Amino acid sequence: MSEGRVRVDAWTWGVRLFKTRSAAASACRAGHVRVNGDRAKPATLVGVGDEVRVRLHGVDRVLKVQGLLTKRVSAPLAAQACLDLTPPPPPREMAAPAGHRDRGTGRPTKRERREIERLRGRRP
Repeated sequence: MSEGRVRVDAWTWGVRLFKTRSAAASACRAGHVRVNGDRAKPATLVGVGDEVRVRLHGVDRVLKVQGLLTKRVSAPLAAQACLDLTPPPPPREMAAPAGHRDRGTGRPTKRERREIERLRGRRP
């Protein structure tokens, strides 16, 4: 192994992004982990200063490697090993409101359902 570099699956597990190292490796194989913009395999090496992007629960986390970890450590030590550059989520007012139907109107017709899907962006 190169001096001053660790495996990305071990590092993401060490900074407590994943509960298990095997979950971290699975995320790498699924393409949810990127190192400096490139898809990372579990054995991809990361060093201090590298940017790691991880897709977790539908949110892209952007982390900068500050310290190298090969073992899982306490939360305060894990926070020192990475710098979180993740942009804040959009405010709740910006999110589209959930659809509301008046009580007693029944199920939507096929035409209404198609309009709802078009508004949600699922259909052209």
